[in-house]
Amino acid sequence: MSNSNLSIAEAYYTAMAEKNVSAMEKYLHPDVKLIAPLAEAIGKKGVLEVITKATSIFNALTIRAKFGSDDQAMLAYDVNFPAPIGKVASAVLLTFQDNLILRIELFYDARQVEKAWKT
Repeated sequence: MSNSNLSIAEAYYTAMAEKNVSAMEKYLHPDVKLIAPLAEAIGKKGVLEVITKATSIFNALTIRAKFGSDDQAMLAYDVNFPAPIGKVASAVLLTFQDNLILRIELFYDARQVEKAWKT
C-alpha cells in the first residue's frame, strides 16, 4: 500500500471526527461499499446517507492506531457517544482503488450503539 492510501484513511477519519461529510465525500470511490453491524450501503450516495446519520449521533472520534498493507488500511479508534453509551472501541478495514476508498468494513459492538442508531 502506498503511504498516500494510509494518509487518505487518516484524512477521511479526521473529517469524520470533524463531522465534515462534504470533505469525506472526496475520498470515496463512486462504487464504494459500506459494511457495518447496523448498516450497509452501496454507492457514494448511499454511503454518504449512512455517514451523515452516524456523524449526527456521536460526540467525538479519536484515532488510536493506523496500519497499512498493499491496497488496505486499518484504523483503530474510539467513538464517544452521549450517555449512557459512552466510549465505543471501533476498527475499520478500508480497501482502496485508484486512491479512493472502495470498501469500508466497520467493527464495533453494535449492542452499545443500537438504541442511538435507531432513533
